[in-house]
Amino acid sequence: MKYDAARHHRRSIRLKGYDYAQAGAYFVTICVQGRECVLGKVVDGQMRLNDWGRVAEECWMWLGDQYPYVVLDTWAVMPNHLHGIIVLDDRKGDSRIALTRIALTTDKRKPLGRLVGVFKTVSTKRINEMRGTPGAVFWQRNYWEHVIRNDADLARIRAYIQNNPARWTGDQLHPDAPSNKYNRG
Repeated sequence: MKYDAARHHRRSIRLKGYDYAQAGAYFVTICVQGRECVLGKVVDGQMRLNDWGRVAEECWMWLGDQYPYVVLDTWAVMPNHLHGIIVLDDRKGDSRIALTRIALTTDKRKPLGRLVGVFKTVSTKRINEMRGTPGAVFWQRNYWEHVIRNDADLARIRAYIQNNPARWTGDQLHPDAPSNKYNRG
């Protein structure tokens, strides 16, 4: 691959010095490569997932099953992106099963970026198997995140995610949105 200074030396969009492995709530948005609408369609304000969208949904839920310190709050798979609230919990397990899961996974918790990376890797592999495109890129590089700071912030973000399908035609990630640089219009 040819060296591209603009691509290889991008400025980080993360909070400088912030520990993304610490307990807290995080709002993430993960976009499909090129923001292509390939995860389903919004019909009458409701998201209708296709097979690839169902894989994205299953892999997102898998994160909460796989890592005992991950609690998934409100989330939504949209035609070309996923919004979700991930809570990293300080609890070490509330049962023998949870304690066993910790011992079997890792002694150290993954930071938010690694969790998003695991989701992308697992879902991309499954989707690529379905579409016969091994090794193809499915998700856009990086992701958007916001550290949720208080209950009011959490309530606002939950409402945003829950109402996202109903507001899809006006969403900035909609393919016809004027602010969408991927707009083919």
